[in-house]
Formats: sequence, structure tokens, C-alpha cells
Amino acid sequence: MNLLFVAIGGAIGSVARYLIQSLIGHYAGSSFPYGTLIVNITGSVFMGLLIGWLGRMMPGHTQSIHLFVAVGVLGGYTTFSTFSLESVNLLEEGRWMAMSLYIVSSVVLSIGGLLVGLRLMRTLT
Repeated sequence: MNLLFVAIGGAIGSVARYLIQSLIGHYAGSSFPYGTLIVNITGSVFMGLLIGWLGRMMPGHTQSIHLFVAVGVLGGYTTFSTFSLESVNLLEEGRWMAMSLYIVSSVVLSIGGLLVGLRLMRTLT
């Protein structure tokens, strides 16, 4: 059942991301990834609102709500919201070094990984 919650939520989030990016791209053009920027920012805001609301209104909230909305909908919408939440959790725990390492390594290694994957595929084809 948990997989179903994640799958349905992920489908909703992915479609929302596509529609928002398409709409913004139509009006703003493609010279800068405004759509992705807006999706990442709004996804992080939504994640903050969700986690804050669940903690305040439903302290023992069910796992299915978390899986559907946080992992599914927002995960399909943008994984940047999860990255932001995990970074803030480290910050709130006072783990500045761990937070800094997580942020820098996530960005640098993810971009590096993409470059490695592109290079591999370009040399193989």
C-alpha cells in the first residue's frame, strides 16, 4: 500500500512540475531555467509548510500522509524540497559542518556525476 501512495503522489507531482515548467517556459522563454528555479523554490516552501503543519496539527501523523505528500507529490514535483528539508534538519541540530558538507557535496558531486554520465555516453556512441 505504501508504494501505491508514493506512486500516485509521484504522478501528481510530476505532472504538476511539467505543467508549471511548460507554462513558465512559454511566458519567460528558455534563456534561463526559470521553470526549474520556480519549481525548486515552491517545492521547498511546500515541504516546509507540510512538515510544519504535520508537526503542529498531527504530531503522530500517519506514515501514509507523509509518503503520499512528502515523498510522492513533492518528490515527483522536486527532490530539491527533500534536499532542503534535510539541510535544515542538520542546521537545526547544530551540525553546521555536516550541513555544509552535505550541501556542497550534493551540488558538486551531482553536477560532476551528470558530466561523467554525459561523457561516458558521448564516448560510447
